[in-house]
Amino acid sequence: MLPATPQPLPRCLGFFGILFLTLSVATPASSLFVIVPGMLQVAGTGALWALLLAGIVCVATAFIYAELSSAWPVAGGEYVMVAQTLGPLAGFVMLGINVFNNLLFPPVAALGVSAILATVLPGLPQVPVAVAVMLLSTVIGLLNIRINALITGIFLGLEVLALAIVALLGLADAARPLPELLLHPMMPVEAALAPASAASIGLATTIAIFALNGYGAAVYFGEEMHEAPRLIARAILAALGLTLLFEGLPILAGLIGAPDLQGFLTADDPFGLLVRDRGGGALAGWVSIGVAVAIVNAIIACILACARFFYGTARDCAWGRPLDAWLVAVHPRFGSPWIGTLLIGAVGTVACFLPPQFLLVLSGAGLVAIYAGICLAVMVGRRTGATAHAHYHMPLYPLAPLVTLAALGYVVWTSWLDPEEGRPGLIVTAAQIALSALYYALVLRRRGLWQVHIPAPASAL
Repeated sequence: MLPATPQPLPRCLGFFGILFLTLSVATPASSLFVIVPGMLQVAGTGALWALLLAGIVCVATAFIYAELSSAWPVAGGEYVMVAQTLGPLAGFVMLGINVFNNLLFPPVAALGVSAILATVLPGLPQVPVAVAVMLLSTVIGLLNIRINALITGIFLGLEVLALAIVALLGLADAARPLPELLLHPMMPVEAALAPASAASIGLATTIAIFALNGYGAAVYFGEEMHEAPRLIARAILAALGLTLLFEGLPILAGLIGAPDLQGFLTADDPFGLLVRDRGGGALAGWVSIGVAVAIVNAIIACILACARFFYGTARDCAWGRPLDAWLVAVHPRFGSPWIGTLLIGAVGTVACFLPPQFLLVLSGAGLVAIYAGICLAVMVGRRTGATAHAHYHMPLYPLAPLVTLAALGYVVWTSWLDPEEGRPGLIVTAAQIALSALYYALVLRRRGLWQVHIPAPASAL
């Protein structure tokens, strides 16, 4: 049985604490070294246009997150926003999709740490390293959120330093002018460069949207933030702005400064190659360590966010006894949802023994469904007045949700055309939606009307 009033999470974070945690989830260095190479291989120097287009889409989505989060800065995140505007069934479907999204990222990221460190420590075993990273991150996640904000802030500083090194090395000795890259984008075709096509830039844009994602994670820490309704929108928009800077500047520097553009665009590790060419092997090793730290930092921040997400679901009695009581338990000293954190760490540790490709397929195209859900939520909330109490209202409404929905339509289309990863991801996400709807109809609905819990404002506690 749950206590009559579950113990609240302590409000102990300010604007910068939330910003550090959110940037750690977005993990610009990990995106640059792991995701961005796919953009370069697809679109070449057209990746600059792809990044610009993705930035427009992400700004629009950040406006949506900012408005909905200022209305409901609740640990449950997106499912609370959707439930409050579109109803309990839609809210629980969003909850079900987020379960997979939140649980699977840490083990997927942990399985990539050994590859990042290969330039410094070749031959590291993938699974044991991933398990060690998951266990360490889980232990850190048990600590007070202020301590975690400090730890992630320090790690984030090392991450930004690695990005700054890449940017400086690329910009210090320009091999080609920026106007040439923008006016005549080129893409790798076999062993040569050819003019980048609109289709290739469009596909790279979908990759860039995923690379920039993470700014919306601020809402998961909303119940631990002072003056969250007033400040959380500012944290979300600042996190996106800094993510664009931290990823965009090294990409621009690499394209301008790479001595061999063809080799840079086709390399599996183009930014590591740039550092080795310009700074030597020792500096490349230190940058690799910085990227590995960034990945560990992202795993810690994601475990923190995931624990708070599940705390919200348990407070809303989504799972039943005894799981709800475990997930809602708050440590008396650290103020963290400690049993939930341990359970999430255990699931992530076990998942490290599964193939990474299988985990990626299981995560599906959840981000597309989440973005679509919050677009509909903000539009319905405006129409019904459900979001009228929000402290932040986006400019130029309804431009932001319309831009995001149009971009998502393109992402779905291009994903369906990819039979190896994109189409299975869409099918898996459709299955997650169906399973969540069935669970709601067969389990939750039979208990009565399912409602999400909105904590009282801080001044009323």
